[in-house]
Amino acid sequence: MAANTLSFSAISLSYSQSFNTKRNKAFSSIPSSSMYGNKLLIRLGLNSTHSVQNYRSSATATVSLSLPTLKPDGASSEKIPNWSARAIKAFAMAELEARKIKYPNTGTEALLMGILVEGTSTTAKFLRDNGITLLKVREETINLLGKSDLYYFSPEHPPLTEQAQRVLDWAIDEKLKSGESGEITTTHLLLGIWSEKESAGHKILASLGFNDEKAKELAKSMNTDAVLSFK
Repeated sequence: MAANTLSFSAISLSYSQSFNTKRNKAFSSIPSSSMYGNKLLIRLGLNSTHSVQNYRSSATATVSLSLPTLKPDGASSEKIPNWSARAIKAFAMAELEARKIKYPNTGTEALLMGILVEGTSTTAKFLRDNGITLLKVREETINLLGKSDLYYFSPEHPPLTEQAQRVLDWAIDEKLKSGESGEITTTHLLLGIWSEKESAGHKILASLGFNDEKAKELAKSMNTDAVLSFK
């Protein structure tokens, strides 16, 4: 089987020196792995003229990378399409959501929450329009999977569950099969979750009214994610 691969480019962020240094350290890098590339680097530039309150508006991010997926058989690295910036951010938010609820892994339920936390994609808007909100997904997650131990602390980057890994692989495979140009979007990510019938993410979506008909409707906007940039 081909080795897992992961590649990341630098992300540049700026915010106040008063921001907690421990938090800075927590987001400094993803440990080296056998996946595509070695680590996600976040370079922090401190600017004392910005406050923590306006951190979000002053942050800048330039991202172009591939999430951890198996390289399809016969496909070179050059042929594998990039993920959209919104999909990348959704993946990062999924890791944070897994940490918030103190889960040891980033599962399909966390990927679903990540899409909703990112919030600006066509997929996130579609989910909200159909009554599937972040608060509802969090509640269903706890009902389905339970609460973690109060004193347990998740890893800085909770590893993907097997089902979550298959979601990413499904998304990239579907993009390659389509033969269309462009990036892999959050819609690919969500439909990948829906394809994992036994996963927590699928069960949560189903419990909140998502079904095959809505999946088909969403699939029509498969390639509409735009590149995200902050100025």
